[in-house]
Amino acid sequence: MIDRQSLVRRHTVEIDRPDPSHVLTVGNGDFAYTADVTGMQSFPAYHDQATAMAERRLAVNTATMTTWGWHAMPNPEGYTLADTMSEHNTARGNVSYPDKFGLAAMMGGDLPEDFRPGAWLSVNPQRLDLGHIGLQLRPSRDSEPETTPEALAETRQSLDLWTGTISSRFAYAGHGVKVTTVADPEHTRVAFRIESPLLTSGLAGIVIRFPYASDGFFQTSDWASPERHQTDLRQAGEHGCVFLRTLDDTTYTVRLTWSAGSVRPTENPHEYVLTTTSDILELVASFSPDGKPDIADRDFTSLAEAAAARWRNFWNSGAAVDFTGSTDPRAAELERRVVLSQYLTAVNCSGTQPPQETGLITNSWHGKFHLEMHWWHAAHFATWGRPELLERSLDWYLSILPEARATARRQRYEGARWPKQTSPDGRESPSDIGVFLLWQQPHPLYLLELLHRSRPEGERQHLVPCFAELVEETAAFMASFVEEHDGTYHLRAPLVPAQEFYDATTTEDPTFELAYWWWGLEIAQRWRERAGRERDKQWQRIQDGLAAPHQRDGLYTAIATEPYLRRDDHPALLCAFGFLPATPHVDPGVMTATLQDVQDNWDWNSAWGWDFPVMAMTATRVGRPDLAVDALLMETPKNHYLPTGHTPQIGSLLPVYLPSNGALLAAVSLMAAGWDGAGADRPGFPAAGWSVQHEGFTPWP
Repeated sequence: MIDRQSLVRRHTVEIDRPDPSHVLTVGNGDFAYTADVTGMQSFPAYHDQATAMAERRLAVNTATMTTWGWHAMPNPEGYTLADTMSEHNTARGNVSYPDKFGLAAMMGGDLPEDFRPGAWLSVNPQRLDLGHIGLQLRPSRDSEPETTPEALAETRQSLDLWTGTISSRFAYAGHGVKVTTVADPEHTRVAFRIESPLLTSGLAGIVIRFPYASDGFFQTSDWASPERHQTDLRQAGEHGCVFLRTLDDTTYTVRLTWSAGSVRPTENPHEYVLTTTSDILELVASFSPDGKPDIADRDFTSLAEAAAARWRNFWNSGAAVDFTGSTDPRAAELERRVVLSQYLTAVNCSGTQPPQETGLITNSWHGKFHLEMHWWHAAHFATWGRPELLERSLDWYLSILPEARATARRQRYEGARWPKQTSPDGRESPSDIGVFLLWQQPHPLYLLELLHRSRPEGERQHLVPCFAELVEETAAFMASFVEEHDGTYHLRAPLVPAQEFYDATTTEDPTFELAYWWWGLEIAQRWRERAGRERDKQWQRIQDGLAAPHQRDGLYTAIATEPYLRRDDHPALLCAFGFLPATPHVDPGVMTATLQDVQDNWDWNSAWGWDFPVMAMTATRVGRPDLAVDALLMETPKNHYLPTGHTPQIGSLLPVYLPSNGALLAAVSLMAAGWDGAGADRPGFPAAGWSVQHEGFTPWP
C-alpha cells in the first residue's frame, strides 16, 4: 500500500515571499476562502487582477465565494434573451440563436446598440465576493494602514494539504505574527487563529470589508461603488456580531464570533475593524444566504479538527499514484502536479453546481460556468474512486431540464439542449460562439457512465431511475440534431466545434463531435438496457449511419469543410480516440499518424491547459506512452504550474484554470489504470525511467 500521508505531505505548498500571483485557498467544494501571504485577505489592491492586466503582470484576486452567492444588477430596460436573437437558415427552417454578443465586446470593444441586451445578460447574474477579512497593520497607532506586503519580513507560508490548513508567519514592526486558517468542511465558514503582540499594542487588528458586485469580465469585486449596496452591523452578544448585506435584490448575512475584542465601523464605507487587548485572537466567520444564519456556532479548534479529519479521509479514500523510484527527472514534478490538482479540484470543483473555470477562487466570465468544461473539472472524481464528488453536481442538470427542453423546442429539436455558458438558472449566455457549441451535449451521458462504473455493484441500480429522464432527453436531442442525406447522418451548420475558431455558418462534421455522437448514443442505449428496455431503433440507425470523419493525406482533419484544419488552439480532433474509447468510426492507425502530426506541427503556444492531457490520453490509447508523458510535461506557457498548482492561461485575464488540473488527473488515471480489455498495467508510462505504484483507480471504458 502507498504511504499516502508521506505522498501528500512531501508536496506541501511552501511560499517564502509575497507574490501577487500566489494565493492559497481553503474550502469544501461549495465554499472557498482565498488568502494572501498573511493567511488572510490583508492586501486586496496588491492582488487586483484589473490593475495587473493594465500593467501586463500576473495577479490573482483574493475573494470569498460560494455556490449560492449570486447577484443580478438592476435591469431597467427589461432585457430578455429574445432581444439577443438572430435567425439562421437551417434544414428545419429559420431558427433563432442568441448570438448578438461576443468576446470582443466583452473585452471593451465597440458595443453596437443591438449588443446591449447581450451585454447585460452576459454580465448577469454574476458570482459574488461575499467580503474580505484581513489583517490591518500600522507602524504606529496614528499611521495609515499598510496597503502592500512590502513592509513584511521573514515571510513563511505553507498549505498542509493533508489537513487543509494554511499556516502563515511573518515579522512586522519588529514583532512576529502567526496566522492559521481553516475552512469548515461542511458549511460556508472560515476560521482563523492570529497570534502576535501587535494585537495587544493596537498595531494590528482585523479589518472586514464588503464590495459591490462587479460587471467586469476579470474583476471579482467593485470597491468603488459604496452607494450601490448596504451593510448593517448588529451586535450578537459580547463576542459576536452580524453584518446584514443588501445588494439590490440580493441579501445575505455574515456572522462573526471571536475570543476577545470588539468590532466598530471605520471611516470608510462598508469597512469595520475588530480590535483586542489579547495577543491571541480566534475568529470564525459564517456566511448565510437570504439573511438567515442557519448553522450553530463553533470555535476555531473544533473547526480545525473537523477540517483535518475531512482531509485525512479524502486522502485515504479513492486512488493514489506514487512515482517514488523513477529515474526520469520529471517524475517528481508530475507527482507534485497530481497531488496539488487533487486538492484544488476537491476545493473548487466538487460542489453542487458545475464550477467556473477559476472555481471559487476568482471570477472569470462573471463567475459563470462553462458546461463543456464540466467534464474536465469533474470526470476524474469517478476514475479516482471518489464518485460521490462527481455525483454532487449532476443533480443540477435535472434542475435546469425545463430550460434545456425549451431551448431545444425553440430550435425545433426534440429532447433537451444543454447551454454552454450559464449560471444556476440554466439560461444561455448570449455569444456569437458559445450558443453554437456542441461537445457539451453528450457530457452528462459520459459523466453518468463514469459514475455508474465507479460505484459498487449494489449502489449502481439506483442511478438508472434517478437519471433516466436526463439520459433520454439528452439522447433525444442528439438524435434530432443530425441530418440524413443519402442514408448518412451528418452534423450540419450552424455549429461550432471544440476548436472554436471555425465559422459556425459553414462548419460540418467535426471529427471529435462525430465520434462523441456515437459514444453518447451508445451510453444512452446501455442505460435503456439497464432499465430493462430495448435499444432505440432510430438511435441505432444513426449510430450505424454516422458520417466517417474526414481525412486528407492519411490524417484526420478537424472538420469536413474548408479550411479542414487549423493548427492552433485546441487539437480537439485527438479527443475522438483517447478522451473517447474506441468507436466504429475512428481508425486507430489513422489516429496514431494524426497524433504524430499534431505533436510535430501544432502551435503549442496557442494550446490550452487541457490540451496537453488530451494528447496524453490519445497517446496512451494508441500505445505511445513516451508521447503521453512528453505531452503532460511539455514546456510551454499554458502548461506551467505555479507553486500553488495554478496554471495561468492568458495572464491576469485567466490566472487560474482548473480544467488543466482536472484534465491532468483524468489523463494520469487513464495512463495508470488503463481501460476495459487494455491488457496492460500502467499503459501510459514508459517502462524505462518510470516506477509507478498505484491503487484504487477505476479503469476507463
